[in-house]
Amino acid sequence: MGAKTGLLVYADSEVPGLLRRVETADLPRTFAMMQRLYPGREIEQCAGSTLGDGVYPPTGTAYAASWPGVDVIADQRVVIDFPSRLPEDLVAASAGRRLVLHATHSGVDWLAFAVWEDGRLVRSLSLSPDSGILENLGEPLPFELPYWAGDRPADVISWPDEEEEPYALPFHPLELGEDALRALCGFVQEGRPEPDDIDADAIELYGFHVRDPHGPDPAEQEAELRRVMEAMDPPRFYTLSPDGSLVERDGF
Repeated sequence: MGAKTGLLVYADSEVPGLLRRVETADLPRTFAMMQRLYPGREIEQCAGSTLGDGVYPPTGTAYAASWPGVDVIADQRVVIDFPSRLPEDLVAASAGRRLVLHATHSGVDWLAFAVWEDGRLVRSLSLSPDSGILENLGEPLPFELPYWAGDRPADVISWPDEEEEPYALPFHPLELGEDALRALCGFVQEGRPEPDDIDADAIELYGFHVRDPHGPDPAEQEAELRRVMEAMDPPRFYTLSPDGSLVERDGF
């Protein structure tokens, strides 16, 4: 599974039901929401995305849409190890509403999700095989129960000629992450779609560059990265010889 998400959803009631009814979001309403959630930041509209493709935007970019009853923001800034430490201003904006956070990173099999009701944290879970359970607050939600009961064990295939070691967790975080995304938001990223799932590709999100006016300039950072990469030596490739030693070869 190859999923990355960084998603916040504010809703007046259950998110899936609200997202099933949305149409084109109003841009001025969405921009006003961004200004409320990112005070003191410079916000500039850029190319947008969809809820299907835009749940993990590039650094410095947020994808968002605001409709009556539900607001969606995708931003790497909410990809945090401890969801309970989400910035207070973002939590305060959920007064009288439900707030859902969903974050995953497939490179390390990491999952985090959390739910607030009227600003009160009711559930938070963050875990990966390398770090173990980082945060486990509140009672497990119904979609979690088969995982904790041992009914959804991790199915990890070992490399050829390697002894299979037990997975470090009783289940695979990314599998739970897909069920969390479906239960909390009504759609999936990598799992098999079900008939009642929302068509996330049909929900358009506006794009915004979000910058701290007192922080480093993103264009300068990108230019510096290009300069560093251009100064690097060309990559070298090796193959394993019959005697087990590494032999350098040309290209792939």
